[in-house]
Amino acid sequence: MTETAASAAETSRPRPADRRLRLIMVLGALTALAPLSIDMYLPALPTLTEDLSTGAMQTQLTLTACIVGLAVGQAVAGPLSDAFGRRRPLLIGLAAYAVASLLCAAAPTVETLIALRLVQGAAGAAGIVIARAIVQDLYDGVAAAKFFALLMLVNGLAPILAPVFGGQLLRLMPWPGVFAVLAGIGVALFLGSLLGLKETLPPEARETGGLRATATTFRALAADRSFVGYALASGLAFAALFTYISGSPFVLQDIYDLSPQEFSAVFALNSVGIVAAGQVSGMLAGRVALRRLLAAGLALVAAGGAGLLAAVLAGGLPWVLAALFLVACGEGLIGPNATALALSGRPPRVAGSASALLGVTQFALGGAAAPLAGLAGPDTAVPMAASIAALGLLAAAVTAAMTRPPAAA
Repeated sequence: MTETAASAAETSRPRPADRRLRLIMVLGALTALAPLSIDMYLPALPTLTEDLSTGAMQTQLTLTACIVGLAVGQAVAGPLSDAFGRRRPLLIGLAAYAVASLLCAAAPTVETLIALRLVQGAAGAAGIVIARAIVQDLYDGVAAAKFFALLMLVNGLAPILAPVFGGQLLRLMPWPGVFAVLAGIGVALFLGSLLGLKETLPPEARETGGLRATATTFRALAADRSFVGYALASGLAFAALFTYISGSPFVLQDIYDLSPQEFSAVFALNSVGIVAAGQVSGMLAGRVALRRLLAAGLALVAAGGAGLLAAVLAGGLPWVLAALFLVACGEGLIGPNATALALSGRPPRVAGSASALLGVTQFALGGAAAPLAGLAGPDTAVPMAASIAALGLLAAAVTAAMTRPPAAA
């Protein structure tokens, strides 16, 4: 090969930095499937209720079905990726997500839509759980925490943009168009994963024991005190955040009289806080122990929850908003570090199963906690504030009781 040809070949070959950026973009987009699937169609709920001639409760079940699907799908897709590699289950899940989204757009009744949303969530869960497993295949410990923080740059934008994007779509098309766009996103992620992701779990590193081995892996993880501690810490903090997400539209608009536009601005600011805290975590990882970063996040959530309860009882919207911002920033520190600590040191053949248990814990606790915000009706913010405060304190207590710093060499 001539020197010119060699130079041209070197120029055409992707540089490591380019490959890493592509990996961040694809995996970040995969982990954003959950907020996209949940949040994008929220502005369409009133219109959807009218068009399908149903009630608000039945329409709300379409959201619940998606959350249940996201939880159950992770429990299935994670172990499958340990047995068959990451690419095949991921591509099948994304293809099923695109088809289910299209079928949602054509659903003739709310019962059909509920069933299809369950399928859509379960299929989309493959992208979320396998993305975490791929990170664990490639990185560990501090490096994994840094990478998870980078993913928040991509997936952290989803909860900010999804409701706004969905609202703008409704200006151009009826509610089925939102699901058609989600189908298009599924196709784009399928192509991006097909062309941009290589297999990260070679055949010799895969789990070959079938269902019995998967059950054994789940039992071992459930018996691992440290793993359970980090999973519960992450799940309880996620539940506090989910309580805020489910309760704040009613609290801030109905009780504190914020307009929909003002509420959207507050929601966006708190989402930016999550992303910014995640990036601070990524910059400090390696210089500050991951457990200390996690402890700082837990302290922020606990302090924010306590401050929120005090502000709600004493009155004063500015203090309520400041407390909610603290809760959001705490989640930005907790997410990447709890995940990295829980998965650290796991062999690749169980990374999918471990990632699945983390995801199931988050969505199960988040789904269970969400209704707590409305326990006493729409005229008081005390249940939301008390729930967030209790969940934040419980997350900190569980971490202190069930996890221990690594033994010194």
